[in-house]
Amino acid sequence: MREHVQPTVRIHYVVADGGDVPNVVPDYAKLWCWVRDSEHTSVDDLVERARAAAEGAALASGTESVLAIQSGGYELLANMAGAKIIHDNFSWLGPLEFTDEEQEFAREIQRVTGVEQTGLKEEIEPLDLDPGPPDGGSTDVADVSWNVPTLHMSVTTAAHDAPWHAWPVVATGGMSIGHKGMIYAAKALAATMVDLYENPEQRAAVVQEFEEKTLNSEFKLYIPEGPPPIPTN
Repeated sequence: MREHVQPTVRIHYVVADGGDVPNVVPDYAKLWCWVRDSEHTSVDDLVERARAAAEGAALASGTESVLAIQSGGYELLANMAGAKIIHDNFSWLGPLEFTDEEQEFAREIQRVTGVEQTGLKEEIEPLDLDPGPPDGGSTDVADVSWNVPTLHMSVTTAAHDAPWHAWPVVATGGMSIGHKGMIYAAKALAATMVDLYENPEQRAAVVQEFEEKTLNSEFKLYIPEGPPPIPTN
């Protein structure tokens, strides 16, 4: 399928159970697969194609197949009316400021992880009103964003482009670099909440955009009701 999908698609897999000994045909085999894309409607199509592939493999080998969905999530639904409020508060707070020692610490992390030694990002990035497809990654907050208006922000707490979900983030998160980013984010969130409480026009704009973007769409959990659908031998 990899040659017949959009460039934004990611397909990962591992053979979780392939038998016990090489000279005996296994009576059971298990493949664990992830299919991802920047929009959940594409993922729905990928899942059905994967289901057909499993059925075809079973038909060809004279066996039976079971496809069980263990988890899944939507893409984050951006709310630009809310993003503008956050960006205005970033501008009100001004850019983050890191010391020379903190910048040098970040550059050392970048050096040992093999990325460009640019240090920590301090500047406030321009608000992009048409961001296009995301770079990658996923978050369970995305499911929330399809049920209620959700505002999202990113604040520097680690060395730019250093490996995420790994020790470089731990190293900076537990010191002044992470603390500064955390406090800055808390201030921006608090200021945004004050704006929304005090300004009904801003609240209405956020809600209106959410309702327009979710019009004629129905949120459906990927995991079916009942016990976890995890097949066993």
